[in-house]
Amino acid sequence: MSLTMTALTSDFAVCRLNPHDPLPQWGLAGEFFSLSRSGRELSLTCEAALVPPGVRAEGPWRALELEGPFDFALTGILASVLTPLAQAEIGIFALSTFDTDYVLVQSSHFAHAVRALRAAGHTVHLPPAHPV
Repeated sequence: MSLTMTALTSDFAVCRLNPHDPLPQWGLAGEFFSLSRSGRELSLTCEAALVPPGVRAEGPWRALELEGPFDFALTGILASVLTPLAQAEIGIFALSTFDTDYVLVQSSHFAHAVRALRAAGHTVHLPPAHPV
């Protein structure tokens, strides 16, 4: 399966907060954010520049948005992206929305990830403001 994806322009951080913390308003701005709560944690993926000092965070990450929307019955979408990245020994952080998926890779591995995805037959669009 050959996919088209576009790199978002910002650097992102994945933050871990306590499960009963209030929603972190500081992170709910910018180009993209994703928030998940479980009984064990509150996770926020947001623009790295928005994360205040003292917050437990990993990053910076670059995000690739897979061109959707994808029908929920489709299978193998993420596998077609993750397999070439795994073969290139590039770790990922994946997020899904109703319409599509996002794959985040550490910024230091982003150029290598783009090469691996293109070699696997995928199309990767890079914004001129934030190239590889």
